[in-house]
Amino acid sequence: MINQPKFFSRLIFVNQKPMESRLPILLHGFCFISLVLQRSYALDSISSGQNITDGQTIVSAGGNFELGFFSPGNSKNRYVGIWYKKTSARMVVWVANRENPLNDSSGVLKLTPKGVLTLLNRTDGAVWSSNVSRSAQNPIAQLLDSANFVVREGNDNDLDDAIWQSFDHPCNSFLAGMKFGIDRLKGLDRYFTSWKSADDPSPGDFTYRLDSSGYPQLILRNRSVVQFRSGPWNGLRFSGVPQMRPNPVYSYGFVFNQNEIYYHFNILNSSITSMLVLKENGIAQHFTWIDQTPGWIVYSPSQADDCDTYAFCGANGICKTDSSPKCVCLTRFEPKNLIHWGFGDWSYGCVRRTELDCQGGDKFLKYTEVKLPDTRLSWFNESMNLQECERTCLRNCSCTAYSNLDITGQGSGCLLWFGDLMDIRQFTENGQDIYVRMAASEVGGGSSGNIGAKKRTGIIVGTVLCVVFLLGIAVIYWKYKRDGKIFASSRQGDSEDLELPLFDLAAIVNATNNFSDNNKLGEGGFGAVYKGVLKNGQEIAVKRLSKNSRQGQAEFMNEVVYIAKLQHRNLVKILGCCIQVDEKMLIYELLPNRSLDCFIYNQEEGVPLDWPKRFAIINGIALGLLYLHRDSRLRIVHRDLKAENILLDIEMNAKISDFGLARSFGGNESEGNTKRVVGTFGYMSPEYAIHGYYSIKSDVFSFGVLVLEIVSGKRNRGFNHPEKHLSLLGYAWTLLRDQKWMELVHPSIASTFNPAEVLRSIHVALLCVQKKPQDRPEMSSIVMMLGSESTLPQPKQPGFFETCASEASSSSGSKHKDI
Repeated sequence: MINQPKFFSRLIFVNQKPMESRLPILLHGFCFISLVLQRSYALDSISSGQNITDGQTIVSAGGNFELGFFSPGNSKNRYVGIWYKKTSARMVVWVANRENPLNDSSGVLKLTPKGVLTLLNRTDGAVWSSNVSRSAQNPIAQLLDSANFVVREGNDNDLDDAIWQSFDHPCNSFLAGMKFGIDRLKGLDRYFTSWKSADDPSPGDFTYRLDSSGYPQLILRNRSVVQFRSGPWNGLRFSGVPQMRPNPVYSYGFVFNQNEIYYHFNILNSSITSMLVLKENGIAQHFTWIDQTPGWIVYSPSQADDCDTYAFCGANGICKTDSSPKCVCLTRFEPKNLIHWGFGDWSYGCVRRTELDCQGGDKFLKYTEVKLPDTRLSWFNESMNLQECERTCLRNCSCTAYSNLDITGQGSGCLLWFGDLMDIRQFTENGQDIYVRMAASEVGGGSSGNIGAKKRTGIIVGTVLCVVFLLGIAVIYWKYKRDGKIFASSRQGDSEDLELPLFDLAAIVNATNNFSDNNKLGEGGFGAVYKGVLKNGQEIAVKRLSKNSRQGQAEFMNEVVYIAKLQHRNLVKILGCCIQVDEKMLIYELLPNRSLDCFIYNQEEGVPLDWPKRFAIINGIALGLLYLHRDSRLRIVHRDLKAENILLDIEMNAKISDFGLARSFGGNESEGNTKRVVGTFGYMSPEYAIHGYYSIKSDVFSFGVLVLEIVSGKRNRGFNHPEKHLSLLGYAWTLLRDQKWMELVHPSIASTFNPAEVLRSIHVALLCVQKKPQDRPEMSSIVMMLGSESTLPQPKQPGFFETCASEASSSSGSKHKDI
């Protein structure tokens, strides 16, 4: 390692001599110190002809960063990279040969006389090169305290004149002092690409890039699919990032001129270590190092909620996190596909209720506190005021909205949109104003002479529709009363409109080939599940309530009420129900990969489930529970979370199903419910199984059990350690305590697993299965723990540590349900 030698022992030895005999030695010592200081000055750099071999490093002058060879995660490949020097947990911020690793420790990084950095392998073949466009006379490669690795002329400290610098070629980390964007003069596009995995720094699927088509904005993509958009810069912040505000920790700014377009930030407090990292899962997270912990913590992610997902509400829709449903149409717009919109599939977006009349005169409606729409199809002018902007938009029949470009002071500049307005969301503060074009009749004005007639016609049509609607409700109510009175229920809220389509029995019989055994997907305590194909070609799964079902009408109605009001990518989607004659059925989307238990317990018969898919399933389940506990309108406790109730779509994404036992969050059960503990033994929390008390922490316990089952491939129920009579929970806790957690991992994933992710999953799971509810984290913390590298607290001995002598049978059935 290239490092500063220790010479203090020589100085101490000198002090043991008489003064007259110490002078020559003192002179020698000072000369030695001078030489060392000269050498230490060069410890942050190499000159032409010098090398860095594997095992040597250089350190920036302030000791912040170190450059050398490393192996990421569990990989044995060798890379040249830069990492934080002062933090105990290594965080790599730049990799030179991320696409061409070395397979041994024979690599050499050298600086040629022309100023080219070259990485050579054992046979002196070039693995990576800085590929500079101009040569140098006396080049030096220096690691700066900002983490920028710079090749410059020895006597030229101007970074703008550097021959080459790593900041122009970022990987997945955005650091203070970097330029995130485009340099037109130098032909540079500085953007960030995720690693493939924690073991592989080669470019992954996700990129975070400044898009300069239209008015510039930052866009996060999964390959070519947009995931998140910052919105345009408005003089104070990016329109879609309202939390950006002046603070004592860092400053930030946006530069936009003929030569450059880039975003940048600088740390104001030198004691703070902070950066933005584009993680392998596509989440851009702002990490800050905390010495007290010590560890990296997530300061803020780029995507905080569903409304940050690009075009979550489709064209001309607006996302509101504090409303239910989250998506609504812009005023004077209506859903393009009313059926899908009612199901919570808002991707079809909204269309105008009244077409524009460019020649007859249009007007504008003002929306406040919003994230401005996608600006890739926009036009802008920096010198116009808002009145000139409105006139310009009116003159162009394709213009659909306008806004100020800069909101500082009284506002200035003009930004115009053309076509549909995509990716709008509502903020409570720090949003912007936008003016959306409407037909004049929609805003109470215009030259049309038959507006009054239109209004009268609308009133008549509305009245007729209301009458028809009420008659329809009366008919439906009479039919339900006749077919079993399933709407009769003492639960509060059951009288609400379910907003769930009704399927005709004949259509379901035809779709399932009269409930043929060949179409049967599975069976549970409620009855059977059948595959079906509707006349329009849509594949469905039909959950048919058995007349002898232990899950009766109350549970059936419970599932209808809850799942009809829940819409999330990690929850199974219900399409409707059928209640005719003596039949009661729920119709779901078809998930062809069945349920999770088919993959983790019966791997000899099924398709192997590698670790990346298992970890993605764990995260999907966590996000689904987070929605149920915190973000959904009703705040639901599932009460029967288990592998059989986790269904997998075509891409193996997890979807939580079976809400027959779910309850609205509100603390402990009522007296009547506490007498009937329902669910599945092995997943129940101690306080629920013993006392009947349930809360969101009951689901957290079940989640922890499920994670341990996913990692180990073993069921908690029925597991019994042959020597110590431990449950799966007790066995996992003992292995973690003794640092033998690898013994828990199922052999089928040994070749694909990421040790750091597996260890973190086991650790988080054991925190979830603590005996006392107050010791368990909430799902919001669990999602954060799974996605970060922060230090976790040590779990105590879990609940149900030992195996019970005898186990009661499940009250909800144990066979898998395939939907």
